[in-house]
Amino acid sequence: MCRTYNTIGSLTTLKSSLEKNNIYDFKSVKEVIAFQKSYSTSRQKLISIHENLIENEKNSLNVNLPILKIEVETQRHQAAQQLTQEIDLLKEQFNIIQNKISTNYFQKITSNLMSWNYKRKIKQKESVFEIEIEMSLAKILEDYQFKSDRLQFISSNFNDAVNESVRNHLSELERKKSVIDGLNNYIYGALGEQKVVKKLECLTDDYFLINDFSVTFSPAIYNRKENDYIKSVQIDHILVAPSGIFLIETKNWSEKSIQNLSLRSPVEQIKRANFVLYYILNSEKSNYRLRLDKHHWGDKKTPIKNLIVLTKTKPIEEFQYVKILTIDELINYINYFKPIFSSDETKKIAEMIIQLNS
Repeated sequence: MCRTYNTIGSLTTLKSSLEKNNIYDFKSVKEVIAFQKSYSTSRQKLISIHENLIENEKNSLNVNLPILKIEVETQRHQAAQQLTQEIDLLKEQFNIIQNKISTNYFQKITSNLMSWNYKRKIKQKESVFEIEIEMSLAKILEDYQFKSDRLQFISSNFNDAVNESVRNHLSELERKKSVIDGLNNYIYGALGEQKVVKKLECLTDDYFLINDFSVTFSPAIYNRKENDYIKSVQIDHILVAPSGIFLIETKNWSEKSIQNLSLRSPVEQIKRANFVLYYILNSEKSNYRLRLDKHHWGDKKTPIKNLIVLTKTKPIEEFQYVKILTIDELINYINYFKPIFSSDETKKIAEMIIQLNS
């Protein structure tokens, strides 16, 4: 199996963009696409779930409210009974003092004061009797009133109750859909790149696949022929093979996208990457580090072939220095070229490119 390095670039960008928007639900591109396709179904499913929740709440309130009403009356009776007992106890103590005969002047004054105090307490207790009962029931009455109002609202406005219940969930679903729709280029780019990787991974372990190759330069590398100062390059895949290096740019484009003049030309992109890689790998410094086996004619060069793989459709035109292939043509094209490097040389070249990428 081909030795593979790095996650594909579109997938890395996709995951990063989702995480920036606090979306962690998806483990693969297929799951993201499945979410897009099933959005309407998921939306309706959410509404159905909350319809059931509201219906269950209504049924539960119908059962619990009569029970709660009985509990209110029970607590009311208990509170009244307790207050009555407190008043009766005060009256009993008042009567004891009233019936007590005192001959001493100071005892009479004390008894009168105590009788007056008990009468005051009894009167106060009786005047706030109902208020104290209501205060002791305040919490349970509030609960009863809330549930009663809730039942009335659900019974009269069932759809409004459902919409209120599901609102935040639908809002989050719509937010995810909006974010994901804005990442369609990365989604379908990642899907195309995954297809290419899957094809290439079928090659033997003499091949090295480096995904999402990206490197920057300071100072820039100057391409005299194109009068271009190159500060950075990025390419979807680099396949280091016994037959040389294949630069592969993957496009999951429709025929309409191919005709779109506003989309950047992948031909120019891959030609720039080719120039940079050839410049680096065939420099004297690289030749010294690679130490490829000598040929009696001279030093070996590292051939680099440019491939654009289109996973849907490809143009009928041919382009200089770049081969346009469908995904089904990819492996046969690679296998067409005869090996020029040993396993050790192929590995050395791959390791140097991996170091450049890091």
